[in-house]
Amino acid sequence: MSVNTTPGDTASLTFDAIVIGSGISGGWAAKELCEQGLKTLVLERGRNVEHIKDYPTAATPPWEFRYRGSINRAQQEENPLITKAAGYGDDCDHFFVKDADHPYVQEKPFDWIRGYQVGGKSLTWGRATQRWSEFEFTAPERFGYGIGWPIGYKDVAPWYSHVEKFIGICGNKDGLEAMPDGEFMTPFEMNAPLKHIRESLKQNYTDRHLVHARWAHLTEPGEVHLQQGRGKCQARNMCMRGCPFGGYFSSVSSTLPWAKKTGNLTIRPHSVVHSIIYDEQLGKASGVRVIDAETKQVIEYKARIIFLNASALNSNLVLLNSKSKRFPNGLGNDNGLMGKYIAFHNYRASVTADLDGYLDSYYYGRNPTDLILVNFRNLHKQETDFKGGYTTFMNAYRDQHSEKTTEQIGAKYKDELCEPGSWHVFAYLQGETVPKESNHVRLSDDKKDQWGIPLLVTSVAYDDNDDRMIADFHTQTSQMLEKAGCKNIQTHNTKQAPGLDIHEMGGVRMGKDPKTSLLNEWNQLHLCKNVFVTDGACMASTGNQSPSILYMALTARAATYAVNQMKEGKL
Repeated sequence: MSVNTTPGDTASLTFDAIVIGSGISGGWAAKELCEQGLKTLVLERGRNVEHIKDYPTAATPPWEFRYRGSINRAQQEENPLITKAAGYGDDCDHFFVKDADHPYVQEKPFDWIRGYQVGGKSLTWGRATQRWSEFEFTAPERFGYGIGWPIGYKDVAPWYSHVEKFIGICGNKDGLEAMPDGEFMTPFEMNAPLKHIRESLKQNYTDRHLVHARWAHLTEPGEVHLQQGRGKCQARNMCMRGCPFGGYFSSVSSTLPWAKKTGNLTIRPHSVVHSIIYDEQLGKASGVRVIDAETKQVIEYKARIIFLNASALNSNLVLLNSKSKRFPNGLGNDNGLMGKYIAFHNYRASVTADLDGYLDSYYYGRNPTDLILVNFRNLHKQETDFKGGYTTFMNAYRDQHSEKTTEQIGAKYKDELCEPGSWHVFAYLQGETVPKESNHVRLSDDKKDQWGIPLLVTSVAYDDNDDRMIADFHTQTSQMLEKAGCKNIQTHNTKQAPGLDIHEMGGVRMGKDPKTSLLNEWNQLHLCKNVFVTDGACMASTGNQSPSILYMALTARAATYAVNQMKEGKL
């Protein structure tokens, strides 16, 4: 799937479409464009990764890791940023960027988590796939904390279905307007304590619903999944290592191989994108300038349309660095808003508790999914002292062994270790944040990376709205767990820097007005219509649901539109 071309090989430098990035949204762009007949080049700045072949630790037992999967002191000292990432460990560090390899400038503390390889962060994502509701599309404008989206739920709903059927989502149809139903297969079983908490919520509240979250795991693979070469999720919960069964969705196991089958796909790893080339005479983008990561050779590829899917902050970097006589401040950036209104999800808060009883109940395997307490804040009206809503992820688990263990050696000790301990409950916040112009990224004036590209400067921070949301989450969640009979309820606030949620969004936001946005309703740059941005950079607000499946749906929608526009001679 990879190629190496030289600047003199003109034919091999020209494609119908170029996709920058091979992760969750880039893989979908490649699939849709290739399926519809376009010769498509996917550019990936990292190394090549192939499904199964390049999952070196997928089946390695814990005792074969030197530190049993834990992070050693040298790793932490050399990589103080990346070792904080959710899911990072000695068993999957090969899928994360080392701190020293890709520096950036933190004007304010920001933990930028990246995965540079074919497949990107689709190999290490959390796999939660709730649909946005109409509330999330409309709330910023309705309640005055953001611009209006140029699209609504009805515009995206059929594309959600399109994506869900292909990647495979487990979940349950609950009929809730705050978290719309989709195309689901059977979810994992809800354990006994969670069923108890769910019933307690029904008895004590009219607006609190604990339901199966929607997850990109195959519990009942269909024909289309078998055609992809994927199989049933084995409930190993070792997803971050890469799944040899294809049990969860990644672009490496699903969309990229599917695109390859068309014969229209070319993937070029080790390709650091310098900029998008703007043709002053044609008045549109003509291609992409690439620096080979290994040889430092500069290569220019040509295409009629370009999809930018490098992940939110890198997409901002590429566009800001795409300067020309027409666009001296970055491609399409006449209004000066590119790189501004960067937002993220509020992940700082959690609640833990103990629950007595249910000692005759357990659960199957290592369930890789959590439940969701669906957002109940600020739906039809503004009812709190903070803007936005929040999703609550929740689960319950048992200690690995009984607390009664008194022996330290011998048969009795082994018998006691076979008896699991008591139940514990945890819940954590995924909260909407307010996009602000002051939260921004920009290019450094004097610092460059090893390829001569300006470093990205991050200037992003939490605010009082986030603190008020955390206080409400702590109060409400504690009360709900107390009514369910939980004990030893404790609230936690990590006070972590933005970015560690790995849901960075914005900077190239969609909108109705070119004066206040960069992209139109089809994810096209207002001022350069053959460039589409469909990753997190396009987001006008963050909502409270997990965003990755929205990126996929927007990408499929935009790709189909782009192909139709090409057929009509408009692109």
